[in-house]
Amino acid sequence: MTRKLIIGMALALTSASAVAPAAAADYPARPIQVIVPYSAGGSTDLSMRVVADAFKRLYDGKQIVVRNQPGGGGAIGTSAAVHARPDGYTLGTGAQGPIAILPHLGGTDYKLDDVEFVGLYARSLQVMVACKGAPFKDFDSFFEYAKTKAPQIGNSGAGGANHVSAQAFADEAHIKIENVPYNGSSDARTACVGGHIDAMVASPAEALAQSEAGNMTPIFVMEPKRIDLFPDTPTAVEKGIKFTWSSWKGIIAPKGIPEEDLAFLREAVKKVATDEQFIKKMTDMGEFVTYEDAATFKARAQKDSESAERVLKDIGMYGMNK
Repeated sequence: MTRKLIIGMALALTSASAVAPAAAADYPARPIQVIVPYSAGGSTDLSMRVVADAFKRLYDGKQIVVRNQPGGGGAIGTSAAVHARPDGYTLGTGAQGPIAILPHLGGTDYKLDDVEFVGLYARSLQVMVACKGAPFKDFDSFFEYAKTKAPQIGNSGAGGANHVSAQAFADEAHIKIENVPYNGSSDARTACVGGHIDAMVASPAEALAQSEAGNMTPIFVMEPKRIDLFPDTPTAVEKGIKFTWSSWKGIIAPKGIPEEDLAFLREAVKKVATDEQFIKKMTDMGEFVTYEDAATFKARAQKDSESAERVLKDIGMYGMNK
């Protein structure tokens, strides 16, 4: 091998090693598409657009483009994100229903283990409320009533998050409840306000508005600690029942994204979710900003998935869509 050829090969290897990190450092070189598995205008969509605005501000104009792909209770858009090309330019909004619940009902072409968790940025808290005319007004009287009778608890649809959370609580508390499904949360709320059911799971904002109107009474919050919005309302935990539940929103991705790009995305979620402007805007919208790294986010999803699997098996809905 000639000296000239050896020098040429060495220069080529040096050039290649110099180019590789530069290319990684350029990511993202174009807008990142994030799939929202619901229609435009809902809380998941609106919060993702706040994420996109914060990302652009914090990363010198780099863009996130929101793409709505609704259908199948969120399964269609989630599937598209999970099965996207793993180049870091197509991600998804990870929501509780499509990831932790729907795979147990059957009919999805993905499971939780197919998801690459990037980071969690918000949660939607839940409050159990007594409806108008209910035979109980606080946790203690609710619990005593449920020892001998099954209170009717409305939800936004059979097999949905509110159905699962109410039944999971009942299982943990060793009480019986009668789940009453409706076609959406607004229908359940109407029934509650009208006194047609005993209780329901509501968002804090929903519970506050209706409690101030005298139509609902908060019984307990599904958090480890009391929340500022209802400082006088206990948690199930402080009443001796080890139960917490909240729906959530995070960023997910397909498996196989280059490690350096995945590291950038995970750091970006942290940077956005801990940004003061982002927190204020989300809080003003009624969202509860919570940052969790990939491992913690995945652990939360797995815990909710296990609860959902147990509940759906108990009520005979496991695998019903297969």
